[in-house]
Amino acid sequence: MIQKYYKIVSCTQKISNMKFRYYLLALLGVSLMFNACNKSDDDDTPDPVDVADRGEQQIIDNDSIVGYLETHYYNSGDFVGNPNPSMNDLVITELMDGETVPADHTLLMDAVETKTTVFSETDYQYYVLNLNEGPGDTPNFSDTVRLNYSGNLLDESVFDNSVNPVDFDLTSLIRGWALAIPEFKTAESFVENGDGTVSYYNPGVGAMFLPSGLGYFSGVSPGIPIYSPLIFKFELYQTRVNDHDGDGVPSYIEDVDGDLILGNDDTNDNTVADYNDPDDDGDGVPTFNELEHKEYEINNGDPDPTFGTKEFEISRSEPDGDGKITIKTVTLVDSDNNGVDDYLDEGVKIDYLEE
Repeated sequence: MIQKYYKIVSCTQKISNMKFRYYLLALLGVSLMFNACNKSDDDDTPDPVDVADRGEQQIIDNDSIVGYLETHYYNSGDFVGNPNPSMNDLVITELMDGETVPADHTLLMDAVETKTTVFSETDYQYYVLNLNEGPGDTPNFSDTVRLNYSGNLLDESVFDNSVNPVDFDLTSLIRGWALAIPEFKTAESFVENGDGTVSYYNPGVGAMFLPSGLGYFSGVSPGIPIYSPLIFKFELYQTRVNDHDGDGVPSYIEDVDGDLILGNDDTNDNTVADYNDPDDDGDGVPTFNELEHKEYEINNGDPDPTFGTKEFEISRSEPDGDGKITIKTVTLVDSDNNGVDDYLDEGVKIDYLEE
């Protein structure tokens, strides 16, 4: 706009001083209006959030959760002897003033397990309602799980839910999931239906009550105000062990310090966490090569072989023409018996695939 104005002036040398002042004032007005529009746009931008102290917010959140648990009950009787429970069977009801908990129901506070953890240098409490533990496999905190779920706030408003079973990598979710889901086991069995769907029998069923610090905290997520405690109901169907970097070492094993957090384990200090690093100790020999490899061949339908200590399956073939299945495994080896497995020991450079 300013450049265009000066071009006009250079082409019209006979403009009077009065007209010049007029055009100058007009330009100033346009400029102020333009700036005002920009300021209006800026005003629409949300102000930065002052991030709360995690310890102080946890006290507030825990009071809110405990208050909810002490004033709500659930239909516990419907889960007694139920061979195939569902999260949809769970009905939580508010206990009104002067009421008592009905028969075959239980106050949530009397049923949940209180759990503790440390996250972001803060002590947290969260609560787990175990409706049906499940008879299957226990997920690790870094595994992928298949489940159905529903998430709501303490005011009962639902902000998310699944219609069909979904797969989640627990490392990609809010912290509370990686802590609560491994408290349960997978379904007893499943059947593939003719329409492409799968029916699961006797899954792990429960609910978690999380403070905002184990949820979204000050982050923005659709339908969830900042610093909101969360409730998730779920039924757990299946689990799969993750090996995020494909180096043969299951990701949960790469939690070297045992804090159930993968991102802070970096053996060779190269800023790449071990669970994403194909050479954990940085000695030039890939982690996959620093593991001892084995193969087993079994007949289709036969029980799996018994694996040794620190031995893990990495692949399994489909039955061949003779009904044979090949299972490949790796074993973590400490060749010099110094308490550090070779793949984490920079001083050991044995390539087991070259032997």
